[in-house]
Amino acid sequence: MTATELTESTKRGVWGGKSISVFSVLPVAESYKKQIQFSIIELKRAGFNVLQQQNIKVYYENQVVGNYFVDIIADQIILEIKSAEGLKEENKAQLINYIKTTDKEVGLLLNFGRTPEFKRVIFTNDRKE
Repeated sequence: MTATELTESTKRGVWGGKSISVFSVLPVAESYKKQIQFSIIELKRAGFNVLQQQNIKVYYENQVVGNYFVDIIADQIILEIKSAEGLKEENKAQLINYIKTTDKEVGLLLNFGRTPEFKRVIFTNDRKE
């Protein structure tokens, strides 16, 4: 799938629908790790290639200065899972940083708090230079 196709699929709610179906089977009190595992099962069931807890090196002037650990990468989309009262701007900023340091262009922020939330972030590779 191309980045454009992935973007279109998120607009149609394909990914959002998966997050809601996972939310409906998980009690709010369940652990963050279980929410990730349920999400992975649902994404694989939907036919996506899924990687969990991927280490992304962060560079500054060609030197490694740290690492990010991404919750899930499904095909060409980064998923950041939260379990909070609500999403905050720093959650979105975190996802943008993940996208900027990879070749991925689309990120999804999924909150499994009391009320499920879903945000899509797009940062095209031509803007990363």
